[in-house]
Amino acid sequence: MILSIDQGTTGTTCIVFDEELRSAGRGYREIAQHFPEPGWVEHDPEEIWSSVLTTAQAALADAGITAADLTAIGITNQRETTVVWERRTGRPVHNAIVWQDRRTAARCAELPAALVRERTGLVCDPTFSATKLEWILARSAEPQSALAFGTIDAWLIWKLTGGGAHVTDVTNASRTMLLDLATGDWDGELLELFSVDRTLLPTVVPSAGVSAEVSFLGATLPVAGIAGDQQAALFGQGCFAPGQAKATYGTGAFVLEHAGELPGQVAEGLLKTAAATAPGTSAQFAAEGSVLVAGAALQWLRDGLGLLASAAESERLATEVGSTEGVFFVPALSGLGSPHWDPEARGLISGLTRGTTRAHLVRAALEGIAHQVADITDVLPVKADVLRADGGASANRFLMQFQADLIGSPVEVAADADVTALGAAALAGLGVGFWPDVEAVGALLHRGVRYEPTMSSSERRQRREGWRDALGRATPL
Repeated sequence: MILSIDQGTTGTTCIVFDEELRSAGRGYREIAQHFPEPGWVEHDPEEIWSSVLTTAQAALADAGITAADLTAIGITNQRETTVVWERRTGRPVHNAIVWQDRRTAARCAELPAALVRERTGLVCDPTFSATKLEWILARSAEPQSALAFGTIDAWLIWKLTGGGAHVTDVTNASRTMLLDLATGDWDGELLELFSVDRTLLPTVVPSAGVSAEVSFLGATLPVAGIAGDQQAALFGQGCFAPGQAKATYGTGAFVLEHAGELPGQVAEGLLKTAAATAPGTSAQFAAEGSVLVAGAALQWLRDGLGLLASAAESERLATEVGSTEGVFFVPALSGLGSPHWDPEARGLISGLTRGTTRAHLVRAALEGIAHQVADITDVLPVKADVLRADGGASANRFLMQFQADLIGSPVEVAADADVTALGAAALAGLGVGFWPDVEAVGALLHRGVRYEPTMSSSERRQRREGWRDALGRATPL
């Protein structure tokens, strides 16, 4: 049995997987979102830690086992979210600053974009950890030597080991804007740029392999798999070879395409990032596009406007009307991500008439999610034969069919909705030799519903032109 800890943006899930990579027990707990100012998003790191303990206990109880029955632990996490804590006490010096947070947009505009792009594969955007870390350090009176920095994986491993291990895996490190992607180590010039002392940083370790021994719920266990959520999903989808791609539909939406060994240039609006690999495998990479607001748009329609009782209701409402009747919804509620990278863009609904109903708005929101993903697939290095889909919104049949129509390729939904946690479990199993290689893992993965494109090329072109017009209106002059 392997315990997979999946610490996400809106909650924490723990799942026990068996030797067939089947879910045997599950626990879930929401975590609070804090919005101190417009555009700011924070989490309480101690609440995150508490949620891991309670959901792990729930998962073990659901599986009817104890921690002593486990072989290993895998961890996957919301990426880029930044925590700084005191080494002596383990006390966070500030709330965690979440990946969605935009408070450092002005600072990002001052950065040497070419240098950051060359070294890290990223763009200068407040999504990434470096400017968040810089912001927290500027407000701390303590010397950096007394502090520790980490993304959520590093924070959890610190807590699991009682401060005995300060590590992060290469996929999470590649999202900090501090890692030299080519060498897999922290970059001295970037550390100087952000005034970060190397002693503040965790040790970078492979995604699969024993990185820490932890005392957990009465048992001593190895942490043998770590990956940022999107790289864990890429692995859990069986995208082990160049040209294979997946899209995860969650709070945001993230498209990753396996790129093999260090790729050359990718489209300007895409990112180069580390991919999770099996033990004994050379470094592998991925091209990535990030949609900042996907499922969060439905949450806004539900909580902000009261148009939905639940996100699940969106599918039924969308199919009540034959089209949006010219309504477009650009959900740039936190700026625009790939391939536009405009933190100043704002959400926009266009094409409203007296005949517009909530069904039209809901359908436009779902179509807006699909259009954003299509913006990314349009510029991937290789056109994937099929786009593998996962995440909560992949259960929305209208969205998945419209996605296939927009990109003109099949969309294949994972049979296991918890593919991110599954990917972390697979990495942990490989890390302790539970499975011999990725081929053995791939044989355990199953595909769900497949959606074939049905839209004509002329209609697809018309829909995309309308989207681009609306997109232009969402960008400030």
